Amino acid sequence: MEHIDKLKTTRKKEQELEQLSPFELKDNLIKLAAEKDKKPARTMLNAGRGNPNWIATTPREAFFLLGQFGISECRLPMDKPEGVAGIPQTKGIAKRFEAFLEKSQGKPGADLLKQLYHYGMNKHHFTADDWVHELAEGIVGDQYPDPVRMLKHSEVVVHDYLLQEMCANQPPQGTFDLFAVEGGTAAMCYIFDSLVQNGLLKKGDKIALGVPVFTPYLEIPELDRYKFKIIRVYASGKNENGESDFQYPETELDKLGDKSIKAFFVVNPSNPPSVSIGEKCKKYLEKVIKNLNPNLMILTDDVYGTFVEGFGSLMKDLPHNTLCVYSFSKYFGATGWRLGVIALHEHNIFDQMLTAIPQKEKERLSKRYESLTLHPEKLKFIDRLVADSRQIALNHTAGLSTPQQIQMVLFAAFALLDKKNSYKKSCIQLLHHRYDLLWEGMNMKIVPDPNRACYYCEIDMKEWGIKNYGKEFIAYLEKNFEPVDIVFRLAEKSSVVLLNGGGFAGPEWSVRVSLANLNDESYRTIGKDLAETMQEYVDAWKQS
Repeated sequence: MEHIDKLKTTRKKEQELEQLSPFELKDNLIKLAAEKDKKPARTMLNAGRGNPNWIATTPREAFFLLGQFGISECRLPMDKPEGVAGIPQTKGIAKRFEAFLEKSQGKPGADLLKQLYHYGMNKHHFTADDWVHELAEGIVGDQYPDPVRMLKHSEVVVHDYLLQEMCANQPPQGTFDLFAVEGGTAAMCYIFDSLVQNGLLKKGDKIALGVPVFTPYLEIPELDRYKFKIIRVYASGKNENGESDFQYPETELDKLGDKSIKAFFVVNPSNPPSVSIGEKCKKYLEKVIKNLNPNLMILTDDVYGTFVEGFGSLMKDLPHNTLCVYSFSKYFGATGWRLGVIALHEHNIFDQMLTAIPQKEKERLSKRYESLTLHPEKLKFIDRLVADSRQIALNHTAGLSTPQQIQMVLFAAFALLDKKNSYKKSCIQLLHHRYDLLWEGMNMKIVPDPNRACYYCEIDMKEWGIKNYGKEFIAYLEKNFEPVDIVFRLAEKSSVVLLNGGGFAGPEWSVRVSLANLNDESYRTIGKDLAETMQEYVDAWKQS
């Protein structure tokens, strides 16, 4: 220990802090890095958070331009000098919108609005006045959402987007019902709650988690209201070079054949490894479920899917088992908008299992939902999700705010109408460039992987140490330091904030780098600092 500079944070303190979620631990790291940041010629580099540092401009420009049209429509039936106006009227609104678009030629966002208008008309044969009225009324936000699950025309457009981006334009037969929600975090809360309320999951039930994983999926099931027994399914696969590729080995997927496991929760592409489930894994998973555990409920969080070319969600391969959560936050730089959607196939095991529950449970649930329908036993699970999100009694005022839904539609339309995939290619290229710079800074070779999203990077320093210096070096490291020592050393000495991979149920000695939130060259610097930090451990080991 004496061969390496001591940190302000003692090993005992590190052992205590290891119990925290990585996102809580981050505050301690930021404090250390900020102190270093006060010294000359060094700026803190916080690569601990996944908020992107880019935005999609065109759909936002269209949003603000559409807002001008919405206000002009409100002024037609009533326009008082005190600032009081009426609400949009349906009759003739499409012709007025066409005239507005004509006057707006050349303005930012006008082309997207025009294309979206014709997209709805030509592809889905929307009634012109109804279609434009939903856009105008939605942008103004003068009415409660109706339908409460999602606006009628908006659902159709977002459905097209999900088939394109989550199903690689090769969707399964049938359609998906969508529930627009306040981001992926709200979706997560609603789903956990409704599964329990409807008896599809009971307190103490056995569930599986694909790990490493976003920490709330580790923490929520352990809350007193759930107390689920967690079976971890490890993405511990290795490539032909013996390096982690974070795929699920067949022996891990075999765990899901246990019928006592009621649900499987997975982030795909993963967080933090940022790797999508490969075709080989998906085919084997499909085989396990269909043959051994056909009623396994799957919750897949696919927020990073758009960063992998040709991505296919489990909603594509196992549509009847899968409840898909998608958020617009990362791809479009819209974390502040809180835009998410839950997708469930029209024919699904959730609804099937509700028909097969014991009579006593059916009676309890009929009583629970009787204020919504004369036939509560026929209420679909996704509609129960909506009702549960508002304690049932407020179901009539449920739903994501209409301006949020309209922005969601504009984001979706922007991707649907981008036939050359220019925006997608630019985003993917940006992240891959940062990934390359990080590894260049570490002076390490990159192994190509078509499943890599590159939104995050998880680097297993133990794997690196064994490969370069052998097991004796690792034994020294484990004897003298805590796994979080690396992130504390980086923060205190280099003003670099990374998260510990062990906190995500990943390899203990791994670190998680967000490639989304810093300028490109910062990642080369982080790579160099990480390499220099590891060299300090190596030098100390050699001296010892």
